[in-house]
Amino acid sequence: MERAEPPGQYDFPPPPAVPPQALRGIDLRVGKRLLWVGGAAYPLENVTRVYTFMLTPMRKEATVLFLKRVGIILSVACALTILGGITSIASESTAGTIVMFVWLGSAAALIFSGVEWLSVLSAPTQYVLAVETSGPSIAMVTSDDPRRLDQLVGSIVHAIENPETEFHVTVDRLMVNPRHYYFGDNVNMYGGSGNVGVAHA
Repeated sequence: MERAEPPGQYDFPPPPAVPPQALRGIDLRVGKRLLWVGGAAYPLENVTRVYTFMLTPMRKEATVLFLKRVGIILSVACALTILGGITSIASESTAGTIVMFVWLGSAAALIFSGVEWLSVLSAPTQYVLAVETSGPSIAMVTSDDPRRLDQLVGSIVHAIENPETEFHVTVDRLMVNPRHYYFGDNVNMYGGSGNVGVAHA
């Protein structure tokens, strides 16, 4: 005689399959004790945490860094201009050329710093689903519907507790520059600097 078990705290049904959406979509599926995020596979027994959080750009830090850079660039340019003025007694044409190059270089550095600063200020805050493993790996995806990501957390936990569970959904690829964002509590990023993609391993 089969005994019906009471529903548990994490007794979530797998989400329904969703047809592929736009080109930025990526498959997230569970099958045969593996969690696939695009082409990356994570054994479910190695998953230590699944959670959602707001991925927020580091706007304050970017502003402070920009102001520091402006101060340094202008200080160096002014110091070199004064130095060029002192040496202009010996050779006026050479000093004028050096000062011109100093200010052209300073303008280029200011433009570069300004573009980088504005890219962080204009970066959107995103609600993301993160999957951490017992190793130094983390996978992150996003969706236009935050409730869908919250449901996916429950579905992945259900799959961890129930080995026979399988499901397949399509979520959005996370396209961010990791240097511009806060990544939750403590996230180790591997695979080079300035990565853009969905899974960091």
